[in-house]
Amino acid sequence: MAAWFSRLALMAVEYGQNGLCGVLTPQANTTVEAELWALLSPGQSLINARLVSNQNTIESRLIEYTSRFGETIERFANAPINCIAAACTGASYLIGAEREAGIVQDMQSRFGVPFITAALATVAALRAMKSKRIAILTPYPDSLNKYCVHYWEGFGLEVIAKAGPALEITAFHPIYAMEGDGVLAAYRELSETDADVVLMLGTGMATLGPLLAGLDEGLKPAISCNLALAWAAVQARPWNELDYTNFESLRNAANWRDRYNGLFGSKSPSPT
Repeated sequence: MAAWFSRLALMAVEYGQNGLCGVLTPQANTTVEAELWALLSPGQSLINARLVSNQNTIESRLIEYTSRFGETIERFANAPINCIAAACTGASYLIGAEREAGIVQDMQSRFGVPFITAALATVAALRAMKSKRIAILTPYPDSLNKYCVHYWEGFGLEVIAKAGPALEITAFHPIYAMEGDGVLAAYRELSETDADVVLMLGTGMATLGPLLAGLDEGLKPAISCNLALAWAAVQARPWNELDYTNFESLRNAANWRDRYNGLFGSKSPSPT
């Protein structure tokens, strides 16, 4: 299997001549594709496969997704992808960094292209920023927050503050239905801390509007997991071999602000 993925990854396609990423997205997530389309570099493209589970809790679904990475990747068939991006940070927290590393190695060996999780891409982005003290903007319930904090601390990071918008308990999904205004309010709150950076967690919470608003308002530097994943995916390298030199231009929206506005009609969270 690895051989044909590697060979076909060298073939150009009309949409994605500079790279075609295969993205794994949780089944009801309405955010990943939208944000990645805005963030990907010109000439880069993606195809998506949905991670599915019938488990009845968020935590059990996330864990089951990891056991189905391989079969989900198979749905790309012989598409000439040059990397695989797992857009599901919560799964990494729950299975832990050691098991995550084993899965990454297994998927890379099996399919012959870099396999990058959103969580590991975020670790690399924080290293690119030389950040150690982080304030996390979390959309998670407490049942997942405890695993989340432990995960980041395992990579030598210090979580000094935590805030986030209220879960949308009456909507179709408690995280995916969150609006940007609540995210921006939490960002402003965390910007008052002495953290090095505000880390917007998860791939399902909409973050690009709040990130742009933060740049315009001069808030504390911030990144999101989707931003980190897009940065890593276009390089098509293992997460621990990424080039850090171009991260700041992406974080500062030099190349994606206009694409975001064009795709989503300049919709951004309300100003203070």
